[in-house]
Amino acid sequence: MGFDLLKLITSLGYAGVWSILFLESGVPFFFFLPGDSLLFTAGFLASQGFLNIWILIAGGLIAAITGNMVGYEIGRRVGLKLFEKGDTRFIKRAHLDMTQRFYEKHGRMTIIMARFMPIVRTFAPFLAGMVRMPYRAFMVYTVVGAVAWVAGLCTLGYLAGNIIPADQVDHYLLPIVLAIIVLSVLPSLLHIHKERKAMKAEKDAAEQGASAEKPPQERDAA
Repeated sequence: MGFDLLKLITSLGYAGVWSILFLESGVPFFFFLPGDSLLFTAGFLASQGFLNIWILIAGGLIAAITGNMVGYEIGRRVGLKLFEKGDTRFIKRAHLDMTQRFYEKHGRMTIIMARFMPIVRTFAPFLAGMVRMPYRAFMVYTVVGAVAWVAGLCTLGYLAGNIIPADQVDHYLLPIVLAIIVLSVLPSLLHIHKERKAMKAEKDAAEQGASAEKPPQERDAA
C-alpha cells in the first residue's frame, strides 16, 4: 500500500493528491479513497524533495474545503433521492445511518471529527446539507477540520521523512502507512459496532414493548 501510494503520488503529483482529497471529502461515490495515508505519504515525499510542503498543504486545504462544499450541496439538493432505489455498489444506506447517528451524538463537531474517520468524513457534509445545517457554521467547522487533517498529516509525514534514514525507507515507510490506515479505520469500526449494538437493543426493546401491549390471552397463546 505504501509503495503503491508512492508510485501514485510521484506519477500524478499535486493534481493527483488534490483530486483524491476533493473527491473523498464530499462525493459519496468515493468514500473508499485513502485520504489519511495519502496525506502522510505525500508529506513524506515532500521531505525527500519530490513535492513542496507548502504548496502541497495549500492545495490540499483548498481541495478538502471545496470537496466538503460540494458534498453539502449534493446533500441539500439531492439528499435522500440517491437512496430511493435502495443500496448501490458504492452508496449504501448503512453509511448514511452511521453518519447520522454520529452527527446526532456530536452535533456540528462531527464536521471536524469526521475528517479523521474514513466513510464518515465523506458522508458528513452530505448529511449536513440534508439537514440544512447553517452554512456559515458548516464552513467554519469545515475550515478548522481541513486544517487539522491536511496540515497535521502532511506535517507528520514530512517530519517522519526527516527522521527516517534514506537507506532505511523501505523498512519503515510501509509499516507506518499500514499503522495509519489501521488507526484511521479503527474509530469507524468501533462506531459501527456500537451502533449495531444500539440498534439491536432498540429492536429488542420495541419487540418487548409490543409483546407487553398484547392482551393476556394472546400472550398466553404465543
